[in-house]
Amino acid sequence: MSRGVRLSAGRLKGRLLPVPAGARPTGSRVREALFDVLGPRVCGCAFADLFAGSGAVGLEAWSRGARRVVLVEGERKAAEALRRTVARLGAPGVRVLRAKLPSQLTRCHGLAEGGFDVVFADPPYRFGRHGRLLEGAATLLLAGGVVVLEHAEGESVPDSVSGLRRTSSRRYGESALTFYEAVPEASPAGDPSASRK
Repeated sequence: MSRGVRLSAGRLKGRLLPVPAGARPTGSRVREALFDVLGPRVCGCAFADLFAGSGAVGLEAWSRGARRVVLVEGERKAAEALRRTVARLGAPGVRVLRAKLPSQLTRCHGLAEGGFDVVFADPPYRFGRHGRLLEGAATLLLAGGVVVLEHAEGESVPDSVSGLRRTSSRRYGESALTFYEAVPEASPAGDPSASRK
């Protein structure tokens, strides 16, 4: 472990989280901007944090009132460290899942309990598989849910994928947040009532 990241608001405000070696935690400015945009939808929501690293985004969501949070991390040591952090903080609504992304994204369904209101994903910069990741994230969403993708400023990400369309992008120095909303699936011919609820 190296460095640390401090939570900025809510019941865990000021708590310092260890950061696994090699991880790139979402900066405090970007986290603040994220939760400013999400606003009141965080309180009581189900929140998934993909490529969780230190867990700062998901734990901040829980600190700010999220009902249920799943931290998804592919690296074994980082996932073990996350479990220790969650236990130390006493965050009963937070679960840790070790899964490689995007290939094992379907494992999240076992913890989705119907789905998530917010799916946040912070893959490595220059990831190159954003489309596949977003398509998988779309399957985890509840009606009215959003996916937020953090990526390098200037990095090309899809405008839309099956199940999602981009609604906005915001830049913060070298980082950017792109927001997507769920879109109804196309109705079978002749059945306009068959769109996804």
